[in-house]
Amino acid sequence: MSAVSATEKVDGFTRRSVKKAQKQRKSPSSSRFRSQSFSGELSALPQLRANVHDTPSAEQQELFVQKLQQCCVLFDFFDSVTDLKSKEVKRATLNELVEYVSTSRGVLVDSAYPDIINMISTNLFRTLPPSENPDFDPEEDEPTLEASWPHMQLVFEFFLRFIENPDFQASTAKRYIDQKFVLQLLELFDTEDPRERDFLKTILHRIYGKFLGLRAFIRKQINNIFLRFIYETEHFNGVAELLEILGSIINGFALPLKAEHKQFLTKVLIPMHTAKALALFHAQLAYCVVQFLEKDASLTEPVIRGLLKFWPKTCSQKEVMFLGEIEEILDVIEPTQFKKIQELLFKQISKCVASPHFQVAERSLYFWNNEYILSLIEENIDKILPVMFNSLYRVSKEHWNQTIVALVYNVLKSLMEMNGALFDELTASYKADRQREKKKEQEREELWKRLDELKISKSQSNSHGIANSENSNNNNNQSEERNSSVISATDGVNTHTHKTDHRAK
Repeated sequence: MSAVSATEKVDGFTRRSVKKAQKQRKSPSSSRFRSQSFSGELSALPQLRANVHDTPSAEQQELFVQKLQQCCVLFDFFDSVTDLKSKEVKRATLNELVEYVSTSRGVLVDSAYPDIINMISTNLFRTLPPSENPDFDPEEDEPTLEASWPHMQLVFEFFLRFIENPDFQASTAKRYIDQKFVLQLLELFDTEDPRERDFLKTILHRIYGKFLGLRAFIRKQINNIFLRFIYETEHFNGVAELLEILGSIINGFALPLKAEHKQFLTKVLIPMHTAKALALFHAQLAYCVVQFLEKDASLTEPVIRGLLKFWPKTCSQKEVMFLGEIEEILDVIEPTQFKKIQELLFKQISKCVASPHFQVAERSLYFWNNEYILSLIEENIDKILPVMFNSLYRVSKEHWNQTIVALVYNVLKSLMEMNGALFDELTASYKADRQREKKKEQEREELWKRLDELKISKSQSNSHGIANSENSNNNNNQSEERNSSVISATDGVNTHTHKTDHRAK
């Protein structure tokens, strides 16, 4: 096998050597590793054998750095037959590094941080390839998995153990884990491989917790990713994972909430409900919204109004998701906030109850199975019952699905028990309105009948007039023909008489 250059391209994939690491760290071990890296094949180094309770020796520390540098060599995993021995050597080395960082103390000395971060960056940070399926649907299609996962998984595991190590010093690591590093990490969230996104989620959360100076930057960049997703690309594979991180972050917000946090809720999280792929991340999105409302109840009204503004018109699946989120919000709503949105909200719920799609109607009727929501309805029955009654009564008589009809009867029964007098009054009013509607319908039908009769009679009179006109014309034509015949005959007689007289003369 030929020697490996600093950046050797193999079938379009970059295979980098450890030259960069050697420039960063000039040590006696570098020259010894250099001969191995340029041989074209990795060779196994001696085992790390530091005792868990003892501080590693200088020789062990040097061997640790050598192994980090050795793991900076990348391989082409799309070619399954080349570099098999070197791939196995690297895999075994990565396993050993994970174990070493997990069980040993005193291994994270300041001088090791550059090599650790360089090894992590070299293996993880890359330009993600375009999707093999341009019309990739995460709900239907299988994702493209990372070919180099046998090595990459161990690098992620090492990274996580590195950050969670009791000897980890954020003050030292912040020189290497900076804003540029975080940006590169966030870009990886767009990978199709769910295994990688899961590791990235955990690692970014750990970074957010340990690096106070990067917190605002991380929130801002996530905000930018979401804005591009909403208004430009409508595609980003890691939305659910980022929202999961944000749910934990929001839970830790101090009170009162900053203006930037409230703006993020109203300008980013609420508009995200318009996404076509909402089903992929709706659970995490709803959790973030509810976390905000638990922090600050005054945000309830703008959130409800925002959801009603973006309420789906043609997608029943999204409508069911919206109803589920509304129920989660009502589970934590304060009674004073409920009064502000009750009429507006139950107008929409009334439309959902009357929906011909049985899942939408069923989901909206399940609100009456929630004891807390039922108590809120009972406290405000005089406002809610007039909004809901007509839809409920009409559905009980006309809906095609018998399950929905049965649920509606149960709801009507519970409402009647809450306020029987108002229920009877609304029933009488509804029946009177229906009678007036039926009367108007009959009047309209009679009017149309009269118009049809008038139209028929008019057409008949027109046809009679045309017939009379034709007869008159025929009679005139016949009399004219008779007159002309008479004139012709008379002319003939006159001519004959004139000829006879001429001969007589």
